[in-house]
Amino acid sequence: MIRQRGPGRDVARLLADFGHDLPATPAEPAQAKEPRLFTRASRRGPRRAGRGWAASPGAPVSSWRMTSDQVPVLWPLIATPGLPPTGAQMGIDVLSGGSFFADPFGWVLRDDVPVTNPNVMCFGKPGRGKSATTKAFLLRMMDFGYRALVLGDPKDEYEPLCAFFGVDPIAIGPGLPARINPLSFGPLAGGWDTLDRQGAHTRAGIVFGRWLTLIRGLVGSQRVGATPVPFGPVEEQVVKAALRALTGYATGATHLVETTIPALWHQLTTPTPQLIEECRYASTRQFLDESRLLRDALGQLVDGALAGLFDTHTTIDMDWDAPIASLSLSRLMPLGDEAVGIALTCLSSWGRGMRENARSGDLRINVRDEVWKQMRLGPEAVKSFDQDLRLSRAAGDIQWANAHKPADLLSVGDAGSQAVTIAKDLLHLTDVKILHGQDHGVAADLEDLLGLGPIARDVVTRWAMQGKGRALWCVGDQQYKVQTVLHPLEAHLTFTNDAITGAA
Repeated sequence: MIRQRGPGRDVARLLADFGHDLPATPAEPAQAKEPRLFTRASRRGPRRAGRGWAASPGAPVSSWRMTSDQVPVLWPLIATPGLPPTGAQMGIDVLSGGSFFADPFGWVLRDDVPVTNPNVMCFGKPGRGKSATTKAFLLRMMDFGYRALVLGDPKDEYEPLCAFFGVDPIAIGPGLPARINPLSFGPLAGGWDTLDRQGAHTRAGIVFGRWLTLIRGLVGSQRVGATPVPFGPVEEQVVKAALRALTGYATGATHLVETTIPALWHQLTTPTPQLIEECRYASTRQFLDESRLLRDALGQLVDGALAGLFDTHTTIDMDWDAPIASLSLSRLMPLGDEAVGIALTCLSSWGRGMRENARSGDLRINVRDEVWKQMRLGPEAVKSFDQDLRLSRAAGDIQWANAHKPADLLSVGDAGSQAVTIAKDLLHLTDVKILHGQDHGVAADLEDLLGLGPIARDVVTRWAMQGKGRALWCVGDQQYKVQTVLHPLEAHLTFTNDAITGAA
């Protein structure tokens, strides 16, 4: 028996004896040990001079209990609950980092968005992107079946937008052929012979109510010294009786005749015995004496600066199926702010009449530019605008009003007056407010009129002033920091500095 001594040969030695070498495995390089991010320290600190500390119990911590709506007040970096992604994609919600969508009618129909009316009030210092935001909204909502109606464009800002869609704006001014009758029946002109007594009474209330609102605003825009011409129940009864007589409604006619402001003025200047009796005056002389201010105010509209523009039958034929329609008032700018304000009031009444019988689903965005010019006419003109805002849901219209700052609404009268109270109420009839950049001097108005806190005020007076298109969107009681983003084509169509740059 042969005993093996020693461990013997392994495979590598055996192969080497026969002239073969086994490939060696390369050694892995030694890896440096990663230093520790934190080093442990004893409760008494490092054992070095001046490095120790004495252990102490934990600092007292106060606890707070609040709702999710109250959290953003103490923690402003927490974003407001997001809005549904419907409607026009306007830009970026800066706080959440997501896209911001604007859909006023969609918000009204949802229970989770605190909006009850689709009206929009857009404020902003000139040059902060107010017009660009308005036009971008119009363009993008057209993809959802909306049409735009610009009821008075004092500076022809919407002319490039009309040209893009192949639509010619209708220019209104002295010497131009376009005429608009604010006392037009509109779509309610026909079909009176098919109505029963109650139906005719209801339709007459709509038409005559709109006319009375207009006449009240036009008469109230005239002044005796610094006092607006009064238009009380007596004047209302006189005008209503005259309009019924002129149209034939007083005699029960089945085909009513369209009247005009000059015809109304002539009827009051040469009253008939029937009119005097219906208005309960003792004589013609008493009628003329007590209605003198009313007749003089209407006379200013007949032969004043706006003579020939709104005192005859309508001569224009608008394409209501076009994506956009615009009424240009730039030719009236040399006549002053009052003339432009009166024209805006007339166009407002006429536009409301054209929409009184709109078909279901005919959604339209009515742009009211330079609305402060209409506000300065007095409380009656403010009431006319107030009625447009209240009827927006019934007519299927979004009333979009542009102004420079919230205090523009207070220029209608003295502090505490009825006009100022009505103007403040207009802010409650617009659940959506867009606040572009404002100077620091407007901060107090933002708090008094809109109830904005210090964080929201800083957004408007600081952040929004550092770039065009930045705005604080107030959707009900929710607030969003939004940066409007424009396509290059939109930037070209919304550019309003042609007069400065000399561009054609």
